Amino acid sequence: MTNLQNHFLIAMPDMEDPFFHRSVTYICEHNAEGAMGLVINQPIELNVAKVLEQLEIVVPEQSVMFDKPVFAGGPLARDRGFVLHGASDDWNSSAHISDDIMITTSKDILEAMGRNQAPENFILTLGYAGWEAGQLERELADNSWLTIPADPAILFHTPSSERWQRATEKLGFHAWQLGPGAGHA
Repeated sequence: MTNLQNHFLIAMPDMEDPFFHRSVTYICEHNAEGAMGLVINQPIELNVAKVLEQLEIVVPEQSVMFDKPVFAGGPLARDRGFVLHGASDDWNSSAHISDDIMITTSKDILEAMGRNQAPENFILTLGYAGWEAGQLERELADNSWLTIPADPAILFHTPSSERWQRATEKLGFHAWQLGPGAGHA
C-alpha cells in the first residue's frame, strides 16, 4: 500500500458523487485502517470572520484574513472545524502532517486569529472526507482519483477555483485533456 498522506486526490471528471465533483482533497492521514482528508476547493457561504463570530471570538478590525472563505472539507462531521496551516513551532496543539503542513482542531488557533495572530498560511474547513480500510485503494483502482504529492503553493497560494486545474497540470497535462472513463480500455 502506498501511503498517500500529504498528497492531493484529484477527482476525475466523471466522478459520480456530486460532493467530490472536480474536487481536490488533501490527505491528512492514510494507513491500513483507512484515510482522512480535507477538500480544499469547495468554498461555502461562510468566511473566517463569520465562523469566529459564531464561536463568540471577538473579530478585530477587518483584515484580508477574515474575508478568507471557509471550505466544505467533506461530507462527514460538517459541524467540526479543521485548520490546515504552515508548519511552525508556535502551535503546540497542531500535528505535523509533513515538514510544511500541520493540522489542528483546537480552538486556540481560532482565538489567535481573533487576536490577529493567525498562521501566515491557513485554510479553515468544516467537515472532512473519510475512507474505511481498503475503500480509497478500491476507488483508486476504479480510476476515480489521480494522486500527486501535495504542493503548499496550490494549497495556500492558488485561488480555490483554480486548484483542481493546477493540481492536474502538475501531472503534466491540462484538466480539459481528461476524458470520462480515463484509464479504462
